[in-house]
Amino acid sequence: MEADQQRNIEAQVLRRLLAHLDERKDVQNIELMILAGFCRNCLAKWYRAAAEDQGISMAYDEAREIIYGMPYVEWKDKYLAEASAEQLAAFAMIEKN
Repeated sequence: MEADQQRNIEAQVLRRLLAHLDERKDVQNIELMILAGFCRNCLAKWYRAAAEDQGISMAYDEAREIIYGMPYVEWKDKYLAEASAEQLAAFAMIEKN
């Protein structure tokens, strides 16, 4: 596989992942962190870091808007649910490890 082909495939996979997360707004970031060790905010940080690796200056909020498909404040107001005691306990356990 050529490098350009691999980049195109990776870009398509990222677009599909973002579309999937957009379809599953019910899945909270804390749940993603507990199960997978990353969340939408992590993706935004990775996106920003990749942009900066390419010499492109990008604010964290810009990257979050790309990942969330809207300003984070708007997403948070519409979709963020308060974490349950069980979620917080599970998250605390993975943070210890």
